[in-house]
Amino acid sequence: MELDVAVSGGDHQPGAEPGGLYRALAYPLLVGRPEPGDEVLLNTTALAMGLGTGGYAMVVAVPNRLPEDPRGPGHLVKARYTPLQATVLGADEQDSPFHEVLREADSIDGMPVVVADLHSALPPILCGLYEARAGVRVAYVMQDGGALPAWFSMAAAKLREIGWLTGVVTVGQAFGGDVEAVTVHTGLLAARHVLEADVAIVAQGPGNLGTGTRWGFSGVSAGEAINAASVLRGRPVAALRVSEGDLRERHLGVSHHSLTAYGRVALAPARVAVPLLPGEFGERVRDQAELLAVRHELVPVPVDGLHEALRASPVKLSTMGRSLEEDLAYFVASAAAGRCAASLLS
Repeated sequence: MELDVAVSGGDHQPGAEPGGLYRALAYPLLVGRPEPGDEVLLNTTALAMGLGTGGYAMVVAVPNRLPEDPRGPGHLVKARYTPLQATVLGADEQDSPFHEVLREADSIDGMPVVVADLHSALPPILCGLYEARAGVRVAYVMQDGGALPAWFSMAAAKLREIGWLTGVVTVGQAFGGDVEAVTVHTGLLAARHVLEADVAIVAQGPGNLGTGTRWGFSGVSAGEAINAASVLRGRPVAALRVSEGDLRERHLGVSHHSLTAYGRVALAPARVAVPLLPGEFGERVRDQAELLAVRHELVPVPVDGLHEALRASPVKLSTMGRSLEEDLAYFVASAAAGRCAASLLS
């Protein structure tokens, strides 16, 4: 839940709004439910750092109204060994109603798995997928490289509400999904056998961590997701991170992160959706993608109709603060991966 929190001397604090108010978030299941007039303990690190996606003060505790003690089944502990560790029911643990289904599960039966390195790719992938195949059941498998609580994703909540997602599976240290799992592998198995998805999309939660280096980026895990989808006998589809709006040379055209994740980390072959963008920029993207042809199958994807599908998106499209029109190539490339996945469905 979103809150306005007044802080003594807040006018002089980093990130404070006029009147000394902080924009804050509380997760009631973790910290209790704040009421007007309550005193709360805040973590303001994100505001002090001037973060965009995570630019909230976070409620750590409501000292006078504590949350209920954990009760009921479930022994998966996430955010382990932190003050906010939470116990959740894993889909495959013994107390789960899906334990028998997942105990011997070892395959996702050829399910297409679209992999992307940024959370912002989720809505455009769905736009491309549904433009080509309406009525498909899609699960989002959320990795833990960005936000840990799935509750932080307003896009996922909206997509779930309108039926574009049949459910969210949170894996690793991420939590708060419709289904909890320990690894990307069990997350994909749960997407297929618990949520009965036809397609899965794997990406980290909102936000990411990058250092401007080849390997120091949380989205490198996209390559590991390709491996997981392949070993479980799925059909991985790699969404290229393409940008014409990001003027940093390492991200212009095909981002160096895509070339690292798919070219170096992914050891199993995948279909790489290469959008057939026009002009010199489109040629640049195709030339850069050729570096991935050593291991992967490059799939040229026509982009006609994708701009219109993206403009009709039910959620606001944004990546790194750039809108659809400010970085159209990014969103079209993501939608092309959704269109590629749709072509694999019988």
